[in-house]
Amino acid sequence: MSMSGGELVASNVRRIRMERGLSQGELARRAGLSKQTLSNVEAGAGNPTADTLLAVAQGLRVSASWLLAESEAPSYVQRASAATWEEADGIQLRALGEIYGAGDFRSAVMRLARRPAGSVVEPFAALPTGALSHVYVITGRVRVGSARSPLELAAGDFARFPVDVPHGMPA
Repeated sequence: MSMSGGELVASNVRRIRMERGLSQGELARRAGLSKQTLSNVEAGAGNPTADTLLAVAQGLRVSASWLLAESEAPSYVQRASAATWEEADGIQLRALGEIYGAGDFRSAVMRLARRPAGSVVEPFAALPTGALSHVYVITGRVRVGSARSPLELAAGDFARFPVDVPHGMPA
């Protein structure tokens, strides 16, 4: 079920404000707005101006696009068996996915060692709002994802999942 624009902004402002441990009064002060105006934004009431949304974003220290983007991005898995390859000029290409929006994108290679059976692994702390992880498994199997919704991946699988919640490689 999709939210309306006002509901989406209201939900994002409230979630980010609470993640930062700010009261409505403190956020209103930082944004240079009245507490009533901020309350209306969080209630999804009315139609806030672009200036109001920019002020709220600045008060939260996020890009305004974070207020307009769907939060709690869903996990996405592309299984090796469903992969399609394209060939052009002698190069084979497998598209893993596309992400649109503002923000930083960092790509890295991670080497993992097999853990002893029964070892306890604490989840990693949540990263900034909107952060995603991309995992492509070259060999072996791995369990990754949010602490609430781990994903089982095998060689050739690709997954994208939110890391703005506790996450990691649960045992």
